[in-house]
Amino acid sequence: MSTENHIVVVGGGYAGVMAANRLTQRADVTVTLINPREVFVPRLRMHQLVGGTHDAVVDYRDILAENVRLVVDSVTRIDVAERRVMTADGDPIGYDYLVYAVGSGDAEPPVPGVAEYAHPAATFEAAGRLRSVLWDTPMTAPVTVVGGGPAGVETAAELAERGRRVTLVCGIALIAFLHPKARRRAHRYLTKLGVRVIEGAEAAVTAVTADSVELADGRSLPSAVTVWAAGFSVPELAARSGLSTDAIGRLRTDETLTSVDDDRIVAAGDASVPSDIPFRMSAYTAYCLGAHAADTLLHRLAGDQPTPVDMSFPAMCLSFGRHAGIYQLGRRNETGIRLFFAGAVGRKLKEFACEAGIKHLAKEATAPGSHRWFPDGKYRPTLLAQREHAVPIA
Repeated sequence: MSTENHIVVVGGGYAGVMAANRLTQRADVTVTLINPREVFVPRLRMHQLVGGTHDAVVDYRDILAENVRLVVDSVTRIDVAERRVMTADGDPIGYDYLVYAVGSGDAEPPVPGVAEYAHPAATFEAAGRLRSVLWDTPMTAPVTVVGGGPAGVETAAELAERGRRVTLVCGIALIAFLHPKARRRAHRYLTKLGVRVIEGAEAAVTAVTADSVELADGRSLPSAVTVWAAGFSVPELAARSGLSTDAIGRLRTDETLTSVDDDRIVAAGDASVPSDIPFRMSAYTAYCLGAHAADTLLHRLAGDQPTPVDMSFPAMCLSFGRHAGIYQLGRRNETGIRLFFAGAVGRKLKEFACEAGIKHLAKEATAPGSHRWFPDGKYRPTLLAQREHAVPIA
């Protein structure tokens, strides 16, 4: 009778690849990674794919351990009772344990006209379609980017540097994480590139048409191409499979990243929500959570008690085209401090972060268990304690 454990990893992004590689530490484990694409897509490069400055793909042979089986397919349902996943091709794949790392995608906001006329850019396919649309659009045509987070800001800057007429609609504020001093620097970079920035409560988008973006204060912005980079969504796989999720569909786990429904399922990345308090979305967060999810299963296989997740990433890096960037250091409560690196140094640090993510995955492929990360200290335990002792509002 075989004592080998088969672990299926659903999702081949930063979290899934890190988890798959790390699980190869045990000789009695086989790992199958299921992903709908045959190449790895570094999400940090989506704005460059749109702008035509990067192809945003990495060969899995460069980052995935040789003994991890790659299945190019989509999982349509997780059969928890039978411990198997159903795939789009129709062939079920059984598992002893499962890592849920399906990531996130484009938002579907209830704003009239967005579905019909706006172009998302959060996924490889969407970014590729937007790039094609822009290719067929005159350079002098107005482009509007909606979203004041990193995706929106970087996409606006990338397009403006390529010579596009870009308006960036930010909502309340440009990059909330930034310290006010760094935010002023970001505004200067965008202005230098020719980006018109609209922010504040009056900048809420109320509708999108084929040739305009309508704002809450009555303004109508001409827009031949509208890019929607506000918000995100996660796949419905967990909910469709009968697993507990939060309001937007993220798989609910405890602090060890174990599903609240089944201790044979762990989750990591954008589509997970430990203790109903999600981590900030970033590539670094994703692959660190992927490593911890793998460690939880390795502890369980060894007969040990899994440990709570303990990680933080008090920093954010942004690019403003190919010549400037900001690397913002921050507190664990997601607020920036006065210390940040800008200009050419900021750009180099952003590029270093993009490359470092790939290098971390590649190293884990050849030296599983080698990845380490910054501990959280007391911040997350404090959040959990505050929630535990919160007084319900009648």
